[in-house]
Amino acid sequence: MTNMIGRFAPSPSGPLHFGSLVAALGSYFQAKAQQGQWLVRIEDLDPPREVPGAADLILRTLEAYGLHWDGQILYQSQRLDAYQAQIDQWRRSGDAYLCQCTRKQIKATGGFYSGTCRDKALSDTTSCAVRLTMSQPTYQFDDLKHGTIDIPHALADEDFIIKRRDGYFAYNLAVVLDDIEQGVTQVVRGADLIEPTGRQISLYKLLGQTPVSYLHLPLAIGENGQKLSKQNHAPAIDLQDPTPALLDAMRFLGLPMTPELSSGSVEEIIAWGVENWSIEALPQSIEITPIFSNRSP
Repeated sequence: MTNMIGRFAPSPSGPLHFGSLVAALGSYFQAKAQQGQWLVRIEDLDPPREVPGAADLILRTLEAYGLHWDGQILYQSQRLDAYQAQIDQWRRSGDAYLCQCTRKQIKATGGFYSGTCRDKALSDTTSCAVRLTMSQPTYQFDDLKHGTIDIPHALADEDFIIKRRDGYFAYNLAVVLDDIEQGVTQVVRGADLIEPTGRQISLYKLLGQTPVSYLHLPLAIGENGQKLSKQNHAPAIDLQDPTPALLDAMRFLGLPMTPELSSGSVEEIIAWGVENWSIEALPQSIEITPIFSNRSP
């Protein structure tokens, strides 16, 4: 084993689809190719979007596809006190503040929040979001596949939300605190999450922690031009016959597939994927329409 710790962190808003499988496989292969650990975290921070039973279905699906995790599953819903404690600390130190601005108001002033409430000392938490004072802006970061990624200054400088007006904790806050808690050293995920990466690195800096390294995988795009996602009603991958989707996802990730693989067991296919994994072989494009073999997408 090495010190490499990766993770896959799905939200339980529905079953895994092809895009989810690509992210799961990429993170698994990257960790295991380095003899590292692969953790699974259920990001159940947004109850209105969650589907009853989806978390258990996701875990069963991972097992059916030969993706066995290390250690215990972490559920974000069990970490709410830790998120609130960090927010309370930042509010006491002046690094975070309440904000009553609506999305409509922000959009009307150009789309980026300009710090309107930073010095208002608001106290009514029931009608406000919590924003972080951006003292550690990140204007670029290095991606293991795509090299230097530049972040627009207006986005990097923005005081972003760490707790929403509806009382739910924001993704950027939770994901960084959880990755630190779990000792994650490298994050492998879809390219749709490139944009918030700068904010997450800024959180590491503010917390006095070393940021993880990042690898963003190409997004699977449907024929309609939209990414395959639960929100866009992407179909669930087959729990009973995983081999076709598994091979399609590995082909999508640029692995040098051989005809003999289709007759192998799931465990043999996964082991072959670990052995043949290569960041250099990943497609350069961040958006790809997958070609499915002998089945409709």
